[in-house]
Amino acid sequence: MITGNKGEWSEIYALFKLLGDKQLFAGDADLNKVEELFYPIIKIIRNESGGNFEYALNDDLVIILGGKEELRIPVSTFIDQSAILLAKIKKSTGAFSIPETEEFMTAINCHTLKAKSTSKTDIRIVIHDQRINQTAELGFSIKSQLGGEATLLNAGKTTNFIYKLDNFNPTVEEVSEINEIDTRSKIKDRIAAINEKGGRLTFTTLEQNIFKNNLVLIDSLLPNILAEIIKTFFTSNLSTIEDLTANINQINPLNYDTQFAHTFYDYKIKRFLTDVALGMTPSKVWTGIYDATGGYLIIKENGDILCYHIYNRNQFEDYLFANTKLETASSTRHEFGKIYDANGQLFFKLNLQIRFK
Repeated sequence: MITGNKGEWSEIYALFKLLGDKQLFAGDADLNKVEELFYPIIKIIRNESGGNFEYALNDDLVIILGGKEELRIPVSTFIDQSAILLAKIKKSTGAFSIPETEEFMTAINCHTLKAKSTSKTDIRIVIHDQRINQTAELGFSIKSQLGGEATLLNAGKTTNFIYKLDNFNPTVEEVSEINEIDTRSKIKDRIAAINEKGGRLTFTTLEQNIFKNNLVLIDSLLPNILAEIIKTFFTSNLSTIEDLTANINQINPLNYDTQFAHTFYDYKIKRFLTDVALGMTPSKVWTGIYDATGGYLIIKENGDILCYHIYNRNQFEDYLFANTKLETASSTRHEFGKIYDANGQLFFKLNLQIRFK
């Protein structure tokens, strides 16, 4: 029996729904369908343990290749199956099985919830781009709103930013007192206690050099920009990427020449979000080559699927910028949020985790 959570079942839902829709609609920054911008689907390719299976659209039939024999299933069957699956996903919690869907999956050579993948690509779709009159095989990462909020950048020790504490000469007891603050917003409260004693957090570096260099590759000052944004998140009530970037724009901590109204911070943060969305991870050397060559598929709560295509890069960037926020990860698991001494200097780590709103 196959069991999975809402996010995992969403991958099967995407397969059924797209074959039923026969086309991919683009979305705007506010998750609205752009009716005039769509891509007819030629076929969907799934990499199963038994090899590649192709689900090709031919008028009102889905022709399935890759198994022992060619299968022909009416498109209407996929429309019905996607509606059944959507209803089940919506009312289920935790890990669950759907025998009716599993039976249909077996009949169409679909044996796992998650397609085999080592990259950020969850589904491969061959589309026809009407503007350039060409077909292209594209890899998409699926983000579902049917379950909990999806993560864009997962927290780890790799995403810790290190700040030295200036103008701060506490006693051993005072350090211990601050580190033991255990309120609901303990990290914010510890920083507030440091500030009360005159201490200031000054960014020095990242805990892990691979992530630092990945950021420098995108933009040489990106570590400093993100360090300011993270510090603002932990010292204010701002949490969305949009609000945090607007704040840093106003303060301009890197002293960019803003006399001509260049949007330095917006541009660099959008570039960073896009690279994270399409391939960059903190622990692997980033070469700038995208894994998800198509972009994102967003499964909305009403079951609609929207495509954010890197051909329409501005829409994709605007979507990421408008729909992400910073979040506090586990400080014990990722070892941040406490004053510590290194060679006679006091430091404090803050962590970066980005989630969809």
